[in-house]
Amino acid sequence: MKHNKLARRVHALTSLFWATACVSAVAQPDMTPKDATPATVAVQQQTLNSLPFADKQDFEDAHRGFIATIPGAEVKNAQGRVIWNLAPFAKFLDTDVAPPTVNPSLWRQARLNQIHGLFKVTDRVYQVRNFDMSNMTIIEGDSGLILIDPLISAETAKAALELYLQHRPKKPVVAVIYTHSHVDHFGGVRGVVDEADVKAGKVKIIAPAKFTDAAVEENVIAGNAMSRRAQLQYGIFLPRGVKQAVDIGLGKGVSTGSITLILPSDSISKTMDSVKIDGVDMVFQLTPGTEAPAEMNIYLPQFRVLDSAENVTHTLHNLYTLRGAEVRDAVAWSSYIEQMRDEFGPKSDILIAQHHWPTFGQANIDSYLRKQRDLYKYIHDQTARLMNMGYTPREISEQLKLPPSLDQTWGLRGYYGTLSHDAKAVYQKYLGWYDANPANLNPLPPAASAKRYVEYMGGADAVLKRAAEDYKQGNYRWVLEVTNQVVFADPSNQAARALAADASEQLGYQSEAGPWRSAYLTGAMELRGGKPNTSFSTASPDVIRAIPISLFFDYLGVRLDAAKAEGKTMVLNFVFPDTGEKVRVTLENSVLTHAMGRQADKADATFTLNRSTLDEITLKQKTFADAAKAGEVKIAGNGAKLQELFGMLDEFQLMFDIVTPNAMTQQR
Repeated sequence: MKHNKLARRVHALTSLFWATACVSAVAQPDMTPKDATPATVAVQQQTLNSLPFADKQDFEDAHRGFIATIPGAEVKNAQGRVIWNLAPFAKFLDTDVAPPTVNPSLWRQARLNQIHGLFKVTDRVYQVRNFDMSNMTIIEGDSGLILIDPLISAETAKAALELYLQHRPKKPVVAVIYTHSHVDHFGGVRGVVDEADVKAGKVKIIAPAKFTDAAVEENVIAGNAMSRRAQLQYGIFLPRGVKQAVDIGLGKGVSTGSITLILPSDSISKTMDSVKIDGVDMVFQLTPGTEAPAEMNIYLPQFRVLDSAENVTHTLHNLYTLRGAEVRDAVAWSSYIEQMRDEFGPKSDILIAQHHWPTFGQANIDSYLRKQRDLYKYIHDQTARLMNMGYTPREISEQLKLPPSLDQTWGLRGYYGTLSHDAKAVYQKYLGWYDANPANLNPLPPAASAKRYVEYMGGADAVLKRAAEDYKQGNYRWVLEVTNQVVFADPSNQAARALAADASEQLGYQSEAGPWRSAYLTGAMELRGGKPNTSFSTASPDVIRAIPISLFFDYLGVRLDAAKAEGKTMVLNFVFPDTGEKVRVTLENSVLTHAMGRQADKADATFTLNRSTLDEITLKQKTFADAAKAGEVKIAGNGAKLQELFGMLDEFQLMFDIVTPNAMTQQR
């Protein structure tokens, strides 16, 4: 295979997952979460009254086939640090009665996602669930094991496989399948296989076509911003508790171990390809542009099992993810579900996915696939209808409701995606950020606008007095909106920060979606006590080695401070003998460009170094100067030019401000 490009979501999520291991929260006075208000209690009661909580089928399905687990599903790394543990959740999730600080529907999902261990799906098909955010599926081949999606971390993947081997015949792993390019579906691969065995042909690594391209293109360029935003989406700094983190909808959370990667050895390039792996027949349905740019479902005809990857799980998924990414194609998603239903539904007795629990019975599978199909098509069509009537994204999301036939189905509820932000995603896909109102075409930036709003409204004290009355009435959305103006006008206004935090907290308590709860509660935490202190590396060695040289230089261009580069020009050649690659890099017009396979005849300097040396420098295992001194970098021409270029590059700071004005912006 060619050198693959792999990092989709990885750059951002590597930062996210490693962050939790190294957090030392700022000492915070008065950080205790508040109780649910009467208005929030009323919202929770309305949820209880409107949904079919007597239906326990999901709990029966989630427990079915249980074999064994380990206490709390606790997993430690080699240094003894706990990188995954469900025991803290068990302390408060042992009752089906939701506390007033948690939406009852999300509470139900949280209890389902707490059911962990090894499960028999059917003969020769097993799953380890809730040993990480995702599931590992284990298929018993004729001579070995076929693993589908080895979780996020090498440690959790290893623990999951060890749990299986304690209760089933010991066989070697002969294949690993990545259903798609999100890190929670391949990051633990080195915990279950040795790369030497892959290179020797003893183990296959199988992925959908363009897996590596898709993996790198979404998140590297915007990786720093996505990492920071993902902290709010996943609530990684929130303690476990009924007033804090309870669930993220798609699973309990994210493990914080070693994210690894072994590049695919085999690619599925044709949809509906039938492949026999160690005596097991598999049919692969490619579903590009759905939940991931490169994704595939898997049908196992011998076992009448259909694996829907992450295209059909027990939630409404994201058409737009809150951490930031390109919007997903709702029409394609719906059509691939229908294709899956037509092709495999009548031949399937069990539907599994790489999150959540199975659906059993052909009739149940058909019904559920129909509803999931219609869920995404409904959001698309009704948003487009309202969009063509002139409604704006906020107006559409406010009035769009699911029909009762979909709204009352548990597995379609907005635990991860929501009707609100998915509708906005459809609008964004077709019309972008601008709602066509000239007033919104070129508004003032947030801080400048906020100062004028507060002045127009009679000053901060007048705003807060009225907002306090609205808070008493339970108008939390408006309170947060208006107090946000005061905070952005004057971040030092502690009364405004406190009231904004209180409103954000109540909205978090009311949220059915795990990411919304996480975002609101993290926002409240940062308003009360500021940003957490973190210190961690944002790069996985496996990912750095997989990023292509072309993307590396693209990223340097993103880091270029145009003002510092004003009026400067240079041309540099780079030669990488170990990969055979050559690059010409040009700086002019405050833009850094590069041309692969090219060299300038009159370059300011030429640098010859192995790609492996560049990786070590990027990972800060050595400096460029040390590498040059050791003879690992050969320099022809004016080597000082590279140092001059480095002086023009920004170092991105992960912990930029979100719920207060961006301090770095204010400094410019």
